[in-house]
Amino acid sequence: MKPDDLDTLFTDLQADFDIEQPKDNHKERFLAKLNKQAITNKPKPKVRKLWLPIISIAASIVLLVSLAIGSNSNSEITGLASVSPEMAKTESFFTTTISAELKKLEASSNSKTRLLIKDAMVQLNRLEAEYKILISDLIESGQDQRVIYAMISNFQNRIEVLENTLKQIEHVKALNNNLSEKTL
Repeated sequence: MKPDDLDTLFTDLQADFDIEQPKDNHKERFLAKLNKQAITNKPKPKVRKLWLPIISIAASIVLLVSLAIGSNSNSEITGLASVSPEMAKTESFFTTTISAELKKLEASSNSKTRLLIKDAMVQLNRLEAEYKILISDLIESGQDQRVIYAMISNFQNRIEVLENTLKQIEHVKALNNNLSEKTL
């Protein structure tokens, strides 16, 4: 725009400008209203929901204990341990590895990873239910090799779920660190 056009624009719009002056005691009235609002709108103390992390940790511990007890009691009755001593060692290895991964998962629990952990627990519960079905299949089949391989595969799937969840948690942590570094 040329300077002449700008002058013309301001001249044309001069009637639309707000040129009113506030009343004499405007500042005092404004501050009084602001103080009154500040007094009546005191922020309520925030109630922390400490029970959420406690419940999630307790649920993880219960699941860990039930897996340990369930795998021990199942291995006494039937399971991989009932097939042979080598399978007992295999089952022991898998249950120990799963327990260690669950502890890592529990240690990584926070508000940003809670949903990932919850999803992993749902998948683990589904795999545990499938394993119980495989135990009954093992009894019925008379230690069929296909059932034994399916049981081993079930353990491997559980470990894979836990490892993938831990990788996703690390990825979330890395993203959060990058975001916090960028905001600094």
